[in-house]
Amino acid sequence: MWVAELQCVHGHTFEGWFGSRSDFESQQARGLVTCPQCGSAEIGKRLSAPRLNLGASEAPIAPTSAESHRPAQGPEAMLRELVAHMKAHTEDVGTRFAEEARRIHAEEAPERAIRGQATPQERQALRDEGIEVWALPDFDRAGSSH
Repeated sequence: MWVAELQCVHGHTFEGWFGSRSDFESQQARGLVTCPQCGSAEIGKRLSAPRLNLGASEAPIAPTSAESHRPAQGPEAMLRELVAHMKAHTEDVGTRFAEEARRIHAEEAPERAIRGQATPQERQALRDEGIEVWALPDFDRAGSSH
């Protein structure tokens, strides 16, 4: 799955989901990519962030009967579960996060879901470059007495 931030000549921005970059280019060449607001087919790509395509290459996993009937969780438990899922489905690039995010954004490295460490200044620099990033809570470190 390839996700693109798009913009028409009138300045309307929207997100497009395509099977691949070549699918987008083929559809655009045939005039099939149009602005949902004004219908313009004059569409360009905007700078966009690498996406966390969690499980995009795998078939969705149906919840087991135990999962579908589990009691409601509090916000912290839900956030812990989400972070654990993201850790299980992303590549840890460690302290090279900012560098690798830029390489993916510039299409110099394969598009994939990554995670790692970045300083607040590095995260802001990435955002300034049009690369959207999020800081996730580190429950392992927050729960320790170190």
